[in-house]
Amino acid sequence: MKTNTARSGSLELGSAHAIVTGGSSGIGLATARLLAARGAKVSLIARGKERLEAAAKEVGAAARVADVADRAAVTRAVTELEQEQGRPCDVLVASAGLARPGHFLELPDDVFRQMIDVDYFGTLHAVRAVVPGMVERGQGSVVAVSSAAGLIGIYGYSAYGPAKFAVRGLMESLRAELTPRGVHVGVVFPPDVDTPQLAEENRWKPAETRAIGGTIAPIPAERVAEAIMAGIDRRRFLICPDTGTWALARFGSVLMPLLNREFDRRARKARETDDNT
Repeated sequence: MKTNTARSGSLELGSAHAIVTGGSSGIGLATARLLAARGAKVSLIARGKERLEAAAKEVGAAARVADVADRAAVTRAVTELEQEQGRPCDVLVASAGLARPGHFLELPDDVFRQMIDVDYFGTLHAVRAVVPGMVERGQGSVVAVSSAAGLIGIYGYSAYGPAKFAVRGLMESLRAELTPRGVHVGVVFPPDVDTPQLAEENRWKPAETRAIGGTIAPIPAERVAEAIMAGIDRRRFLICPDTGTWALARFGSVLMPLLNREFDRRARKARETDDNT
């Protein structure tokens, strides 16, 4: 097996081809805008044709409709986009994902399957489509979006959280394997982000989950995108767009008992309030 020496410098984004999954809205679209502003050739992959076409027109990107849960469709989309852009993928930002909170005893089995299929396998499929070429060339950047719910188990996220924990585990393993071969690997841990996905997610949140979140306002998608760009530029593995998730990522094992106690208190209070109404 060919071994490449890791390159310490950042990619020259002005000549790079960047593929963004989930690029039609939210974090993906915000990141695509920044990549395009830096001069990169941008390609978008998403499931919804109408929003994808609008995003591609805005950013000046190539685009393909594909469900990230379908490996064959993702692989085909990547191959076609590489051919259309005239160069292989230099940067992958895997941001496609779904969140469906709910009480464990009430969630149907297909929700658990869907979270794994979209959030984990949707990331894995895109990564496997681009990484062999990056390793062969000895350079590239692969960034996957996990979640604060991929750092600590949270009430109401028994389907979503494990999928995002899996993304974290995948990227931790890939960091060890791919960094010596010149490929930057990063994983992003956003808190709640003001996106269409969050609006849909909020429809399903149990009262206890809302109480745990407290009054902290969601951060804008642009802030996460800026953190992703800084992570690519500086070849960071851990990408945290706010101090809360940074502290959780760094000191989670120490903070967990305190956080669990506080989260349990908030959940209990929410249940009591609900019982009294």
